[in-house]
Amino acid sequence: MTITDKGRTEAAAPDPAALARQRADLRNYMLVTGAYWADTLTDGAIRMLVLFYFYQLGYTPFQVASLFLFYELFGVVTNLFGGYLGARFGLKTTLFMGLGTQLVALSLLAFAPPSLLVVPYVMLAQALSGIAKDLTKMSSKSAVKLVAGETQGQLYKWVSILTGSKNAIKGVGFFLGALLLTLVGFQPALMLLGALVLAALVAAMALIRGDLGAANKKAKFTHMFSHNHAVNMLAAARIFLFGARDVWFVVGLPVFFVSVLGWNFWMAGGFMAAWTIGYGFVQASTPGLIRRRVEGAHEPDGRTATGLAFALAAFPAGIALALMNGIAPALAVVAGLLAFGVVFALNSAVHSYLILAYTDSNKVAMNVGFYYMANAMGRLAGTVLSGLLYQLGLQSGVNGGLVACLWASVAFVLAAGMLSLLLPRQAPPRTRPIALGDMGE
Repeated sequence: MTITDKGRTEAAAPDPAALARQRADLRNYMLVTGAYWADTLTDGAIRMLVLFYFYQLGYTPFQVASLFLFYELFGVVTNLFGGYLGARFGLKTTLFMGLGTQLVALSLLAFAPPSLLVVPYVMLAQALSGIAKDLTKMSSKSAVKLVAGETQGQLYKWVSILTGSKNAIKGVGFFLGALLLTLVGFQPALMLLGALVLAALVAAMALIRGDLGAANKKAKFTHMFSHNHAVNMLAAARIFLFGARDVWFVVGLPVFFVSVLGWNFWMAGGFMAAWTIGYGFVQASTPGLIRRRVEGAHEPDGRTATGLAFALAAFPAGIALALMNGIAPALAVVAGLLAFGVVFALNSAVHSYLILAYTDSNKVAMNVGFYYMANAMGRLAGTVLSGLLYQLGLQSGVNGGLVACLWASVAFVLAAGMLSLLLPRQAPPRTRPIALGDMGE
């Protein structure tokens, strides 16, 4: 504030240099997010293409799940090393690495002779796709603090918007992949997706100015393993939360739609796309929904995560009981999935906020990488169990495969709730304020 000669107070003029930095940070963040969206759209489309193409060729549910084994396994490794790379070399480097790796993965599948499209080769290409997706995700989510700064309400808002938009775009990718498989076939569809990723990479390299935060050349790999109790508990809960979703969503559900309900590929992909888009919108709206639901609430804490986790367990249990008692499977699964999606989206958005609220700004890339390593571990467990349990459950009837997956989901969600009981009731104080130069660390 300044004092005028008449004793009145006036707001100090904004610092032009600070405003210019803020505009540059926002511009770079928007470019990073656009590149992330392009990669996310492609990632969702690849998943549907691979899943339905190989199921159509006669692969069993467990064999289909095995195609994604390296995708999820290397997601664990990438998030571990990606946080270190982001801290050591900057987030722009990891972004370009992610887009370039996705282009290689698409090329391996799009231009391979048909004789090469066998399980080991596809697993290798999927491994590269998993690396690409997690490098771009880590870059974009760590860059949130470029625009959010220290203000927790703004951080909550930006994280929710980014997470929600990502899942909406991924849902569009699900539909696009299933539709392209129907219209143009497997490899031509991959060529079109490759052109999209190439355009995103060229645009990002040409338009992003400066660095996304300062690289920390003193960063050590051992720093990746968090000593923050809150981060560790949240990561452990995240493993079970995402395992609970993927144990029935990744393989069991789309196979159920096609083999039991008789839907064609674009219908199954379209429904999963609509579900994921709606799930994304709920995530983006989470700050307002939580505040309206809990009187006097501001930002979520450990109690919020715990309550949402235990509430979520009711939905897969309800769907499983409905299928076991002869209720129309289409009604039980579709209605139950919609309800599950709303509560799961709230869970996920709260987790995405808490990881940034709990971590110190000088370790943001490393802690985000560690946290998403746990996320990938949950997806890995869920993916493998989704194919295995579905195939084993078929021995008890046509609905038995999905029922087995759903009861596993209940167990996973309850484990996430128990671990969430150990989270702090509020975000711990930071060791120092967030500075824009910390964003690459």
